[in-house]
Amino acid sequence: MSDHRILLLGPPGAGKGTQAKRLTAEYDLDHITTGDALRQNKEMETEYGTPGEFMDAGELVPDPVVNEIVVAALADADGFVLDGYPRNLDQAEFLTEETDLDYVVFLSVPEDVLVERLTGRRVCSECGANYHVEFDQPEEEGVCDECGAELIQREDDTEETVRERLRVYRENTEPVVEHYRDEGSLVEVSGEGTPDDVFENLRDVVES
Repeated sequence: MSDHRILLLGPPGAGKGTQAKRLTAEYDLDHITTGDALRQNKEMETEYGTPGEFMDAGELVPDPVVNEIVVAALADADGFVLDGYPRNLDQAEFLTEETDLDYVVFLSVPEDVLVERLTGRRVCSECGANYHVEFDQPEEEGVCDECGAELIQREDDTEETVRERLRVYRENTEPVVEHYRDEGSLVEVSGEGTPDDVFENLRDVVES
């Protein structure tokens, strides 16, 4: 297993999940996301309670609990791609104290491209397979290739919701990007182009 420690940053729709999976496969790394770490450690006791208590109540898990869970996940990994954390400056400062990162990569994509990507997503109502009206169409329009069920647009993929998600991202997470940029550790990679193009750019960073 490789011991690369990579933080992948970028707005919703930048392709972080896709590229994280490819990086983990290419370099034999653990893919650590906040959601997965919380689900896998729902019962982990912290001084603020367990993540499950907040999740079951439909509440946001507080930063101190998220921090402890993520650090526990990082400690178990020789190498990792961290995706979806840190989401704010406090988390970024906590992460700096707890682990050394080899690469902090920001996937840069213009907002109009993000909106096009996110609003064009269609999801199978039965099996959850993902498609896109432009980039990844099913063989038959509106029908899932995998199971034949209807494809739908999720509520959080409408333009109004997408623009609100991007606004929240700018407010909370863009300061994290600036934090790493000011620190001099940020590498910016274009998230435009095909997934193969983007991955080649990421590989150049990791192997440089």
